[in-house]
Parts: sequence; C-alpha cells; structure tokens
Amino acid sequence: MKNEVRDAYLEHLLRDLAPQVLGIVARRFQDFAAAEDAIQEALLAAALQWPRGGIPRNPRAWLIQVALRRMTDYVRSEAARRQRESSFTLDAGHLAPAADAQTETEHDDTLTLFFMCCHSSLSIASAIALTLRAVGGLTTAEIARAFLVPETTMAQRISRAKASIKSSRVPFQLPTREERTQRLGAVLHVLYLIFNEGYSTTSGPRVLRVELSREAIRLTRCLHASLPEEGEVAGLLALMLLTDARRAARTDRDGELIPLDKQDRPLWDQGEIYEGVALLTKALSAGCIGSYQLQAAVAAVHDEAVRAEDTDWPQILALYGLLRRISENPMVRLNHAIAAAMVHGPAKGLELLRVLASDTSLAGHYRLHAVRAHFLEMAGEHEAAVMEYRTAASRTASTPERNYLVKQAARLSDERKAAGGPDP
Repeated sequence: MKNEVRDAYLEHLLRDLAPQVLGIVARRFQDFAAAEDAIQEALLAAALQWPRGGIPRNPRAWLIQVALRRMTDYVRSEAARRQRESSFTLDAGHLAPAADAQTETEHDDTLTLFFMCCHSSLSIASAIALTLRAVGGLTTAEIARAFLVPETTMAQRISRAKASIKSSRVPFQLPTREERTQRLGAVLHVLYLIFNEGYSTTSGPRVLRVELSREAIRLTRCLHASLPEEGEVAGLLALMLLTDARRAARTDRDGELIPLDKQDRPLWDQGEIYEGVALLTKALSAGCIGSYQLQAAVAAVHDEAVRAEDTDWPQILALYGLLRRISENPMVRLNHAIAAAMVHGPAKGLELLRVLASDTSLAGHYRLHAVRAHFLEMAGEHEAAVMEYRTAASRTASTPERNYLVKQAARLSDERKAAGGPDP
C-alpha cells in the first residue's frame, strides 16, 4: 500500500509540474514540438529514477534541468545535421541549463503557456484542443468528449495543430499585449474545460478529479488578479467557485454520485458561495454581460436555494434564454430544455429534446438520454423512462454516472413490479 500511495503522489506531482516546465522550455527555445518531446523525456527519467533514489528536494528544478539538457542536445544535433542557423543563438545561457533551472523555479509559466499555445496559426478550436492536451493534462479521449466529437477526430485535430505551428514558422514566443487580448477567450475556455473535467470526470471510477478543478481555480485566480477589470474572467472564477462549493455534497461515502436535488445543502461551502456571488455582482454591474457570467448567475440561483424545491426555475429559464442568444452550444440548449421542463412541465421538455436530437453532436450523448429519461419519469411514462436510463448508462464512460443511471432504471422497474406492471 505504501508503494501505491507513493506512486499516486508521484503521478500527481509530475502532472502538476509538467505544464510549468513546458512553459519555461517552450518560452526559452520557441519550439513547442521539440520542447514537448524534451518534457516527456524528463518525465520518463523522473518516473524511472525518483522511485529508486527518492524525489529531489526541488523536483521542478530537476525536471527543468533535464529538459533543458535534452533541448540543448536536440539543438546541437539539428545544427550539425542541417548545417544552418537555428532560430536562436547557442550561447552560454542555453548551454548551461543547470544554473538557470534554479532561478526558473521562482516563476509559474502555466498561464503564459496557455496564451502561447493559443497560437496565431491555429483556429480557436484547435488552439483549445492543443492547450488542453499539452498543458491541461487532459487525455485525447477526455478532450474529444468535451468537444462532442470522436476520439480519432480529436487526435487528428491535435496532430494538425502541432504541424501547423511547425510549418507556420511563426515564432512560438510570448504573445504581445494585443495578442493576449485576442487569445483571452480561448484561454478562458481551456480553463473552463479543465475545471469541468475535474468536477464531472467523463471517464473512470471517480466523479471528481479534485486536483484538476483546484488547478483551474488557482490559474483563474491568477488571471483575475492580472486582469481585474475583465468581466468574463471574473465571471468564470465566480462560476467555478459557485460550482465547486457543492463538491463535498456531490458524492456519498462510497464515491457514488448524488444529484443536485438530493444533495445535503448544509455541506455546501458558504465561503466559496459568498466569494462567487460577490465576484459575479461586481462583474454584472459593469454592464457587459458574457456567457460565463450568465452561467455563474445560474449557479448562484441554485446555491441560494435553501431547499431544492425553493429553486427559482423561472429565473434560471430566463438566464438560459439569454445564454442561448450568446451561445448555441448543444449543452446550453440541453440545460435550457431542463429549465423549461421544470417551469412548464415535462411535455415541453420532451418537445425541446426532439429538436435537440437532430443535432448529430448530441444525438448519441448519454446526457440527452438521461434527461429524456427524467422527463419521461416526470410524465409518468415509466416503461419508456427505464429504457432511456439503461441507454444512457450504456453510453457513459464514467463508472459513477453509469451506476447512478442503472440504479434509477432499477428503482423504476421495481416500482412497476410492485404496482403489478411488466418489467421493461
């Protein structure tokens, strides 16, 4: 057990350090692909050496030193092979990484790397996907689920993004103030998706990956500190805090999922709720309303309801109506349908789902089936609801989500049996 704990700690440590080290090396050498390869080699060396020799006193400096040495070797071999000038000078600073590695540890380049990855040669979607993979630590499968596309499609998109950066010959360097402004939206979306994967893990045995959601909150705090007047930065931070406030009530002792309306609300973190509401109030008062602020407002309405039945669903429906004018994201439309069903009844929700089912990106998604199952149950159509719960369970890669959906199907089936009805 001791080795398992050590290995888990080492895995989390390397995951946390990788984007920080990549930011330093990519900024120094302005070659993203080569820097990423160097980081992978450094991480492999750490995974092999640290369990035997112990974790270094300054693990970040160790990784930086190894990665910089790998990059120096790469530059030398490229110079010798191509016999041409590289895009940077091989001076003493580049060839003596050990001394620099210690001073580099004073800075966290993760956010800087986010902006660098949102490269001018890439589309916004490709930039976001590349950043999530290289810096955010998400797998290609997790990113694909966030974008509602097949994993093979996302793998090709990320590969093309790397190739585009390399072929564009645009330096992979610190963006200017104007470029940072242009790339801010993409960076916010990256942070949003990292938080979502941490709060609602899309695959595996856990509901939560707390390290991801905490890192997203930390980085968004840093961004807000540097851009305090940006309403959408404040809105995103508020959304994260208002959502994360429910974390302690989101699972039971066995790690099984507890839906929002069944959560023990006294467990919600009132400090995060207070901070999130304060951030949101200030951002909304500035007058320029964006999608993250609207989503934060929805989260605030949920958080301020003492009981689930006290939730102001008409206000939530109005907020999603505004959000749909800004974003036609399929998940926004699905959440709008949920709010409409809670206000106008399940028939209205089912009507909206029939329209949504024509969207190919959402048609086979487990959430569409799970929501339809809930509406059918509300409408008293229990046989159809059981089938939808089972379909939803078969289409999610998250074990807790699957367990929850299977239990809902079993509960309804048992109720039908008790009432003398057939088992669907």
